[in-house]
Amino acid sequence: MPKEQFTDAIALLKADHRKVEDLFTRFCKTSGKDRKWQLAQEICNELKIHAMIEEEIFYPAFEGKIDDDLYHEAYVEHDGAKVLINDVLANGPDDAFFEAKVTVLCEEISHHVKEEERPKDGFFAQARETGADMVALRDRLMARKQELMAQAENGGLPPAQMAAVHLEAA
Repeated sequence: MPKEQFTDAIALLKADHRKVEDLFTRFCKTSGKDRKWQLAQEICNELKIHAMIEEEIFYPAFEGKIDDDLYHEAYVEHDGAKVLINDVLANGPDDAFFEAKVTVLCEEISHHVKEEERPKDGFFAQARETGADMVALRDRLMARKQELMAQAENGGLPPAQMAAVHLEAA
């Protein structure tokens, strides 16, 4: 996946969003348990990689530069998704709540994507307003994503970790 395929960091992250949306759609249209499990694993790996590159590189680049509430919500939404991701992967397709968990994960991700991509005041719009070098950021995101994809293929990713950001009570 050449970096030139994505004009900047936001284009790369939006492409990830579209890929996961497609995987969720395929999951919903599939009936076989084995195929659903395969798709759920792919969804979870894509989401783990996406969350890691956002939390390690993209989000920190905008700390203090975008709305604090939106910044904090992004991490909290990731953590909520990680709980479901870890549960789905740990319990597998024989879990009585397997499909319900994937459905709720889809709903949570859909909400998160809408907040990030909201045209005027979403995370991406605010990030773009900062004037940050989105091409350099894309290159860092892509390099880390390629590392994580290789790790996923060569033994797998560890369970999703909760964000290192600890929000203090006001």
